[in-house]
Amino acid sequence: MVGAISISSCFTASTRLQARRRLSPGRSGGRAMTAINASQRTVTPAVLGKGVQLEEGNGGLPIVKLSSPGGSEAEVYLFGACVTSWKISGEKDLLFVRPDAVFNKTKPISGGIPHCFPQFGPGPMQQHGFARNLDWSVVGTENAEGDPTVTLELKDNEYTRAMWDFSFHALYKISLSPKALQTVVTITNTDSKTFSFSGALHTYFRAAIEGVRVRGLRGCKTLNKDPDPINPAQGVESRETVLFPGFVDCVYLDAPAEVILDNGLGDSLSIRNINWSDAVLWNPHQQMESCFRDFVCVENAKIGKVELAPEQSWRAEQIIDVLEA
Repeated sequence: MVGAISISSCFTASTRLQARRRLSPGRSGGRAMTAINASQRTVTPAVLGKGVQLEEGNGGLPIVKLSSPGGSEAEVYLFGACVTSWKISGEKDLLFVRPDAVFNKTKPISGGIPHCFPQFGPGPMQQHGFARNLDWSVVGTENAEGDPTVTLELKDNEYTRAMWDFSFHALYKISLSPKALQTVVTITNTDSKTFSFSGALHTYFRAAIEGVRVRGLRGCKTLNKDPDPINPAQGVESRETVLFPGFVDCVYLDAPAEVILDNGLGDSLSIRNINWSDAVLWNPHQQMESCFRDFVCVENAKIGKVELAPEQSWRAEQIIDVLEA
């Protein structure tokens, strides 16, 4: 176990007031770590645990790198707790980061596995909530039989309460094994009143979109946002295999515990979940001309509201496995 690691917020009183008014992103309420200079945004590499290394990523932002003895690797930005890279034995990356992604905290990182919490999609606060727009803290590392794990933490602060006036504690546990990437989200209500939320893991997979196939969703109730994202059409998925011939933005309610993704590049992935009750498929097609051919989003989600009384917790797990050819 290591001490909490975060980038400190060095605000004056007037800056805090301005930030509250603008709801400016990219600030953390945690303690400072000596290995991270917040004002200069420099990172001193440090070993946090066996197979867990703190390094400098794009834009000078801190990343945690996980490495397994089998050769698999993953990278997690503390900003947004965003997993941006997952490689098996030095092979090509299985995740995708969009070419328009920025690493300066002016917006969430576009790609990898961003968080949607405490809101999925548009609503009364910023798109997909604030969890992907804040610095998380490292609160622990583990290594079981060579498989490294890091646990990140996010708590409410002035910025979050300006949008969503509740106290909460979020933990995000990321585990790497030779052929799998596992994540566990735990949300705890630390407030004196009940709150509700929705969420998702907005996972971008590297793909050749013409060859993408998603299996396992037949029979699910659907909310299809094509052509009307405001009033999605309700239906039932009749296809055994979902293809992506054009724009796709569809929610699958009461989705199964496993779907299979063939990414069109020769990789077949099992995407399993525990307690993520729904799934989302998304590809923007020509709305994102520069890169739509190179990725597909297959997301585990909780579209309906989770209601938590004080001191209650909600937990959801995602396991992505590379299937043998």
